[in-house]
Amino acid sequence: MKKIILPMIKLIIATVLVTLIAFGGGFQLNETGARAMAQGGAFAARASDPSAIYFNPAGLSFQGTSIYLGTTLITPKVSFFGPTNYSMNTETKMVDQTFTPINVYGTFQITDDFHAGIGVNNPYGLGTEWPAGWIGQYVSQKIDLQSFFITPTLAYKLNDQLSIGVGVNYVIGGVKMKLATSIPFNSPPPIASLDLNATGIGFNGGIIYKLMPELSIGASYRSSVKLDATGSASFDPNYAVLNLPTGDAAASIELPATGFLGVSYKLMDDLEIEADYQYVGWSSYKELKIEFKADPTKNKVSPKNYEDTYVLRFGAEYTMGDLQLRGGYLYDRTPVLTQYDEPLLPDANRNGFTVGVGYKLTKSLIVDATYFFLKFDQRKAENTVIAFDGTYNSSATLIGINVGYTF
Repeated sequence: MKKIILPMIKLIIATVLVTLIAFGGGFQLNETGARAMAQGGAFAARASDPSAIYFNPAGLSFQGTSIYLGTTLITPKVSFFGPTNYSMNTETKMVDQTFTPINVYGTFQITDDFHAGIGVNNPYGLGTEWPAGWIGQYVSQKIDLQSFFITPTLAYKLNDQLSIGVGVNYVIGGVKMKLATSIPFNSPPPIASLDLNATGIGFNGGIIYKLMPELSIGASYRSSVKLDATGSASFDPNYAVLNLPTGDAAASIELPATGFLGVSYKLMDDLEIEADYQYVGWSSYKELKIEFKADPTKNKVSPKNYEDTYVLRFGAEYTMGDLQLRGGYLYDRTPVLTQYDEPLLPDANRNGFTVGVGYKLTKSLIVDATYFFLKFDQRKAENTVIAFDGTYNSSATLIGINVGYTF
């Protein structure tokens, strides 16, 4: 029986570790500030609020002392169309859920030229849950993910046109997952649960150059982050006759490096537009190696073969006194090849459409709000590695709100 169970546990742990990475790309929604989100995330050349800590730390040099905090309500919708237990195609909808990742930023003007800041956000606080007993219960039932990025930052203004910034990213992540185990001669099937925690550290840097009052260019880089992950598996119920094994596992996984290049231009005093290109270096993720501490002979290597990818971002902001109107669009190309598709985190190329407003309540206090609709291309999974083929249709609705105060 252990010959059946041990490979299964390796698959469970591998799947959860993959998900920790996949949430970083598959659901990279950049919900790290309502103002930037309202402009499709095209913000690297301006970075003109405290969320610059995420988009381009050089932007802190053109700001004073302020705080900026908010949250985003994320409601994903996913359906799967494929075979059932009775070999008939049918549609299964993912259980409706709403997630509320946060973002908190503080900036501090040390001197006329030196600025500092710190940001805390959890951009990947998401999850998936499928109905109990569905055909894919042995692949995915429920998963919840939380991650926090803590980013202290320094910026220096060389002159009125040129600014640079650097920061450190400390990442804390956790995943909880449940799925049914396909074990013969038992009913109901035991539910396998796995808890995983990971930490890592990286850096980011950026530059903004104002070629003229109307034209700015910005570039930023976020390094890869190596996550040292550990997890343990358990079963409920744990049938004694099956002698189901539990134990610890470890792996080192790496979030990809990311680069932004943006250009912003003031078409008129009240209207500013920006276009950004974002590169994501997913090709570094070739395989996942799982190490079992108690028995290294059970170590497992799973090929992943992700591809480098990119995001195209466009945004505009129109100012009318104390009111700002914003809009944006993005195209995000998936790094996942179709043969690696799975219901744990369905992914596909996507188009995003954003609108938003900002309103200055007082000289120091501003409120930003955003509506963001993300539509995934229909994804047909065929000849997949996990032998679970079908068609996925996905979308997500995001509503973001931030409050900022300048001292």
